[in-house]
Amino acid sequence: MATIQSMKKMTSETAVINLYDLAWDQLAQLLGNWGYSHYHVDKLWHYLYRKHATTFDDMTDLRPDLRHLLTNHTQLTMPEVAWQIDSTDGLTRKFLLRLHDGETIETVLMWFKGRATVCVSTQVGCAMGCVFCATGQMGFIRHLTPGEIVGQVLFAIRTLTAQGESLRNIVLMGMGEPLHNYEATMTAVDIITNHKGLAIAPRHITLSTVGVVPGIRRLADEKRPIHLAVSLHAATDEERAALVPPARRWPLAELMDACRYYITRRQRRIFFEWTLIEGKNDTPEQAHALGQLLQGMDAHVNLIPLNPTVGYNGRPANQQTIQQFQTILAEYGLPSTVRQRRGIDIHAGCGQLRAHTTP
Repeated sequence: MATIQSMKKMTSETAVINLYDLAWDQLAQLLGNWGYSHYHVDKLWHYLYRKHATTFDDMTDLRPDLRHLLTNHTQLTMPEVAWQIDSTDGLTRKFLLRLHDGETIETVLMWFKGRATVCVSTQVGCAMGCVFCATGQMGFIRHLTPGEIVGQVLFAIRTLTAQGESLRNIVLMGMGEPLHNYEATMTAVDIITNHKGLAIAPRHITLSTVGVVPGIRRLADEKRPIHLAVSLHAATDEERAALVPPARRWPLAELMDACRYYITRRQRRIFFEWTLIEGKNDTPEQAHALGQLLQGMDAHVNLIPLNPTVGYNGRPANQQTIQQFQTILAEYGLPSTVRQRRGIDIHAGCGQLRAHTTP
């Protein structure tokens, strides 16, 4: 084992690292460079993700020389709560989290019967520019690091643990486009699913994309066992581009080809998301177009009544129209679900997240 002095020399030019940014193998490489075995990596990982230690002083079972190195060359940086607000029904809680550079993101914790779900952000803002989405309306500021993504999950777990509850599901559907921040998002997924730590099963994680074709193909090739949801919102290129600007870069033919590749490669279904906007994409003609587009695919359609945002004046489809839309999809053998509306009164619903400065 190297001495503290020699290890100081090895790390004298190393930038301070946030440990929450590192997957297990990356942490093993760091400690291995210092001369420590996997035994010590597992102990440190246990403190981070099982005991939820917040300082190195809390890690009393680690060797003093290792704690000294960690204190001087790494950090434990987590997002901090700026404010939180609960929905009137008590089933949704939204947090504004402040990052190390002063930027802010929103994270949403939702309670359903017998389970809790956290909606996690992957970017500050979003470059995709979907016209009905509050995050898209604010524009892109920067990517989140793996630790900033993981930090939201850790925060949700600590919140639930304090109430005697546990986290079941994670949806990467908050601020940002996860596949635009692919490397950081997948590193975060690796950390979250690692069986030695948080051990969230991949089947309880869903990633939502606006249709970033290279990312969908990469997900398929890497055979990551998380669920994939693709936002469509329209069944023709012209209509989709009016709502979802990335459709100009990745037209429907290219997107559908990538989705079929994913289904074949992964042997699992894709969830397609459709925000229902009154008079825009809630008509029988649109339902038939969607049915024809997806017919024969292993697909499930999530129908999402539009949630209000300041920057878009559309209205949600009414209940009768939604039922008719579902009936038509069923004619094409496509199952569908109407997403439960949660936290609309606190702007915590799908498409409503934005870096607000006040509740």
